[in-house]
Amino acid sequence: MISLEDREMIVWFKKLGWIYQPITIIGWIITVITILLCAQIFIFFDSHSHSVSDTFYGVFPYIVSYLVVAGWIASNTSKKLVNEK
Repeated sequence: MISLEDREMIVWFKKLGWIYQPITIIGWIITVITILLCAQIFIFFDSHSHSVSDTFYGVFPYIVSYLVVAGWIASNTSKKLVNEK
């Protein structure tokens, strides 16, 4: 378990409005891996689907899952604003 003091040292992302910008190499690696996984899933389902709706229904659960996990990691390792509680 990471203590509160150690958690304050881990800052991989910076919050910019509704998105998180990677500011370290680990943050960039997480971002690139997420983009590559989303692209791979899209290409796979798009090559096996017959319509736009087939592609959408195929990729939706995977892409949303990847983005939720990446967002959770980013929010827990982001630089907090001074006036943010």
